[in-house]
Amino acid sequence: MSRNRLEERFDSLKRDARKALIAYVTGGYPSLKEMDRTVRVLEKAGVDVVEIGVPFSDPIADGPTIQFASQKALENGITLKAILKWVATFRRSSRLPVVLMSYLNPIHRMGYRAFAEQASAAGVDGLIVPDLIPEEAGPLQEVLAGHGLNVIFLVAPTTVPERRKWVARRSGGFLYAVSLTGVTGVRQGLPKEALSFVKGLKKISPVPVAVGFGISKPDQVRLFAPHVDGVIFGSALVEKLKNHHPIYPFVKSLRSALDGSKS
Repeated sequence: MSRNRLEERFDSLKRDARKALIAYVTGGYPSLKEMDRTVRVLEKAGVDVVEIGVPFSDPIADGPTIQFASQKALENGITLKAILKWVATFRRSSRLPVVLMSYLNPIHRMGYRAFAEQASAAGVDGLIVPDLIPEEAGPLQEVLAGHGLNVIFLVAPTTVPERRKWVARRSGGFLYAVSLTGVTGVRQGLPKEALSFVKGLKKISPVPVAVGFGISKPDQVRLFAPHVDGVIFGSALVEKLKNHHPIYPFVKSLRSALDGSKS
């Protein structure tokens, strides 16, 4: 099976000695039309992969900022099907890799096979399911693999060392390194142990490693960039959208920090 857009993007970046800038946006926030504008600005500002969060009523891995955005999106009637429809439209004019971040319930309700078929047809490249552990992911992963879709697993600092390698071998596209214990959200500082944590993951992972949770500043990007393959930001972006602040300069500052780092 040929490599999809997500894998191709990481391959291309590696050849150019560059790192991936990955942006999270809540699907349908503040509306699908505004989200579409946001994603296109992100692409122009140098984002390599966009992660679209599927709104869910019990987002256990998300902090207050993304919980707020998810609730507003749900109130606006945004569903998994609506987001897949948007991806299909977006795909007509862009090859930017698209990863969905969804809790298991909406996918289970749609049905694994129906989801895989519709997501693949729309142009989705990968899936993150925070409440699905690798031990129970086999049935979904098998169906998605048949449609060229990656399941991306998360590893946290609380994951015991011997399990980290086990999870990394099962992750597709990239391995999501959670920089801290807790939920998503802007942090003024990150734990001192975070750097050694991601360095260790990079040594054992057969797939690219991207770090996220709490990253919102160029200095934080510069700290991690030499030791990972990608950096993920989300809550800071959603905050700017909530407060109607321009996002292009902010994203460009992160892109510049990432490109200015030395591997």
